Amino acid sequence: MTASTPPSPDQEADPRLPTHLAIIMDGNGRWAKARGLSRVRGHEQGAESVRAVVEACRRRGIRYLTLYAFSNENWARPRSEVKALMSLLGRFLKKERADLVEKDIRLNAIGDIQRLPDGTRNLLKEVMAQTAQCRAMVLTLALSYGGRQEIMQAVARLCRRAAAGQLDPEALDEETFSAQLYTAGMPDPDLLIRTSGELRLSNFLLWQSAYTEFYFSDLYWPEFREEALDAALADYARRQRRFGLTGEQAEEGAGRLKTQ
Repeated sequence: MTASTPPSPDQEADPRLPTHLAIIMDGNGRWAKARGLSRVRGHEQGAESVRAVVEACRRRGIRYLTLYAFSNENWARPRSEVKALMSLLGRFLKKERADLVEKDIRLNAIGDIQRLPDGTRNLLKEVMAQTAQCRAMVLTLALSYGGRQEIMQAVARLCRRAAAGQLDPEALDEETFSAQLYTAGMPDPDLLIRTSGELRLSNFLLWQSAYTEFYFSDLYWPEFREEALDAALADYARRQRRFGLTGEQAEEGAGRLKTQ
């Protein structure tokens, strides 16, 4: 379940925007607790932020949006909450599938999808198939996902290939390794946003985030809407991404890209 086919934009990309935006959507439960509401109500309100941010990213021409929706560790939460989250995911998929097609957004999923309940997993696959030809944007949901687990699975597959004589270990490089990850075919995130004031990755896209820019918002995810997104994008646009080069080299490279 990877986004191997890149989207075909309907307009030229704005170089000040991230091609790939990833978001750790944190704070649903604390938002609800602060208001005397149930955690489930917080997740429901968080789904409204998902809808608003997806639509805003589509309008701005962001090609890839990856949302950390449910981690491997989240399975350890109370059974009632996990059940409610799976139900909410199902309702979201049913409600949004027509809109995804209309807006030319392809749905993708990464993670150990087989752990999802049968009904939720089947519905997810249906919507992914229904939107498979959409090309304007790829919306990826990280579900039952863990970055360390993703890396370990990639290592295991490469070890099996090497043991079978299908891979020379001395020829292993970053490109070959990346091709074994859930995100094979997708660009690495340019910008990663985390809400709720927490300052950690929480096992999300560990390999892929080597040169990702981070932006931390104090807002809980249910409060994070279009205005907050624009603040993060404006902050990103002011940064200089050097990838190990000097500032002068980075500016020279950016200048060459603009003239091509």
